[in-house]
Amino acid sequence: MNPFQPFIKQADEQHLWEKTLTLNRNDFLKIGETTDTNVYYVVGGCLRIFVLDEVEEHTIRFGYQGNIIAALDSFLTGKPSDLYIQALRKTELKIISKPTFNTLVAASIENRVYWQQTLEALVVQQMERELDLLISSPIERYLRVMKRSPHLFQEVPHKYIASYLRMTPETLSRVKKS
Repeated sequence: MNPFQPFIKQADEQHLWEKTLTLNRNDFLKIGETTDTNVYYVVGGCLRIFVLDEVEEHTIRFGYQGNIIAALDSFLTGKPSDLYIQALRKTELKIISKPTFNTLVAASIENRVYWQQTLEALVVQQMERELDLLISSPIERYLRVMKRSPHLFQEVPHKYIASYLRMTPETLSRVKKS
């Protein structure tokens, strides 16, 4: 189950979505060194979250239909973030601001527990990803992503999957063939 499902359901029932936004392919929802404390529900489409260094882009995460996406560091701290969020194809989003989301979380003990569980799950996912990148071979990383998110290969261009897996597109192509 999507850990955000209770929040999505309540936001729908209580009409808490403050606006909707449609992004075209390659449009940016957020660019680096900006603050964005909104929470976005992906109604349809696909996005990627990435950072830039002097040489290349590093894809960190993807968001698909039914997902919640945010610049989590900026959301939590209220400070600028180096994250970029870009639509990989036409994408429709529902938006809820941090104050409204926080009111939703504070509305019940059950919601606070859901939020705590969601944050814990995100931390565990991030730790697993870091370990995966540090100690797993390219083939092992590819197989884990195939198991965890098989739809990724239908939704996302391979160059971004390669970036996410920390390999070149050529290496990804070789790994897929083996």
